[in-house]
Amino acid sequence: MSQIHQEVLISAQRNLRVESRTISSEEVTPDCPHAWSITKQTLHGGKQEGVDVIVVDNGTLSFTVVPTRGMGILEVVKGDLRLGWESPIKEVVHPRFINLHTRGGIGWLEGFNEWICRCGLESAGAPGDDVFINNNGNEATMQLTLHGKIANTPASEVEVLIERAAPWRIRIRGRVDERCFFGPSLELWAEISTEPGSSAVRINDQVTNRGGSDQEFQLIYHTNFGRPLLEGGARLVAPTERVHPINETALAAIDTYPDYLEPTPGFIEQVYCMWPYADDQGVTSIMLRNAAEDRAVTMTYPIEHLPYLTVWKNTASVETGYATGLEPGVTFPRHRSRERADGRLPVLTPGASHRVCMDIAIEEGVDAVTRAAARIEEIQAGRQTNVDRQPLGVI
Repeated sequence: MSQIHQEVLISAQRNLRVESRTISSEEVTPDCPHAWSITKQTLHGGKQEGVDVIVVDNGTLSFTVVPTRGMGILEVVKGDLRLGWESPIKEVVHPRFINLHTRGGIGWLEGFNEWICRCGLESAGAPGDDVFINNNGNEATMQLTLHGKIANTPASEVEVLIERAAPWRIRIRGRVDERCFFGPSLELWAEISTEPGSSAVRINDQVTNRGGSDQEFQLIYHTNFGRPLLEGGARLVAPTERVHPINETALAAIDTYPDYLEPTPGFIEQVYCMWPYADDQGVTSIMLRNAAEDRAVTMTYPIEHLPYLTVWKNTASVETGYATGLEPGVTFPRHRSRERADGRLPVLTPGASHRVCMDIAIEEGVDAVTRAAARIEEIQAGRQTNVDRQPLGVI
């Protein structure tokens, strides 16, 4: 018997789509001490008609993957703690109902409600015109839309892989393509996994240039948190080399950028661009903790995978969308032309790949949160945080 249990749930190549399926520990890993399950279902009604979702319950926490929306992750739930936010968008919107070009290129917002929404791949960040060389070799203009296309592109291949022996890791993998004739040929293999009984999930992604020429790309992990973790007195803890406000609104609050307010009607979003420090192994870790310092979430990853961190603070009313985004990325979410001009826009040569591996863990109890904070302090290692007081700008 194979050491890996594998099932294909969606395949464009095989003309396959499993409408519903439940896989359990009893069926696959009867010796596992933690009962777990995977449930594939199709949503119905309204704008979520036909959306595929996969719910993984590892016996301690559950998470929901949405293959129809670029393998985004809708939420993680552990007891009464939910990683996610209360977006005004209540349905899991099928991409067929999204026009990215509406409202001046911000139609992406009409489906935005995930915990983790990948932004990219050809572009991410602010909308607006950019210059490129067309198939005739001439300079032309294209309109880039907010945060790119990948989050509104259904996965072409989706599979489940389960280790039959300890640690019995459960993986949900999907391939999402961003291809265009005389344009990019970018392939994303997106994976989220967990071990039964754990309080953590792992992102393990790879972007590959399948085209025949060099290709710029952007990839940002728009990771969003609302209540109960986000509240008045909540705080960002991060080993920070440099922090830069993106505009005048953010600059006005630069001295309190790590601190969060309670829901505040009329609050105007604040965005900060940050350069994290890493430890001797090149790994960084950031944390969002609650006011009581007894609940937190940590995000740990190699800095070479995601060298930049954007912090989006939107502590407006709950009805408006009370949230903060901790957004590691290969660039900042500024217009592609600005990131190119500032030397931050990466390029993949033909056949080359960029990998991302990130562990996200729930920390519960004062002792656990204190240990996580101490780990981040060790990475900071007494080094200075440089605060720039000149807005970086978006476009």
